[in-house]
Amino acid sequence: MSTQTPGNEDDMPSDDNADLEQGQPQGNENALDNEAESQDVDTELEQILEKLTEAEDNAGRAKDDLLRVQAEMQNLRRRTEQDIEKAHKYGQEKLSVELLAVMDNLERSLEEASKSEDEAVKAIHEGVDITLKSFASCFTKFSIVAVDPLGEPFDPQLHQAMTMQENTDAEPNTVISVMQKGYTLHGRVIRPAMVIVSK
Repeated sequence: MSTQTPGNEDDMPSDDNADLEQGQPQGNENALDNEAESQDVDTELEQILEKLTEAEDNAGRAKDDLLRVQAEMQNLRRRTEQDIEKAHKYGQEKLSVELLAVMDNLERSLEEASKSEDEAVKAIHEGVDITLKSFASCFTKFSIVAVDPLGEPFDPQLHQAMTMQENTDAEPNTVISVMQKGYTLHGRVIRPAMVIVSK
């Protein structure tokens, strides 16, 4: 009959068995922890990717806005430069139009004075002629050009037809008489020529 003593190794569970029994659930816990951490990392990555996509969209919109503002500023600068250029060119238009009446009166005075044989009138004629030439020189300096289209084809952009007449000596739609000269300022009509046109 054998007796078991407390020191008998057969009755005591081995450390290996104890480790195996305790290691089984511990390995499952580690796997669950790893899986949870992996899910957390995936979720965090998804959030980061969403934020990155949103940031890229915002950056794209900001770039489009910047390009639009730059284009608008360039257009505004161009329009401002054009407005300044037009102001320099056509700023004296009202004064020019008023001076046309003075030019017309000088030309009529010169025409009437040229018909007289009186010496006093001839002296006046010379004075008016000098004044008229000074006016013409001033007009040229400021790009005011006379439109005197006698014998030219009728141009509705430069001429204003007062009437039409039969004329066998001229082609149809030709200016046969100029009642009042027209004028342009830097190429812009400030007064159309008043004309009679052949039928």
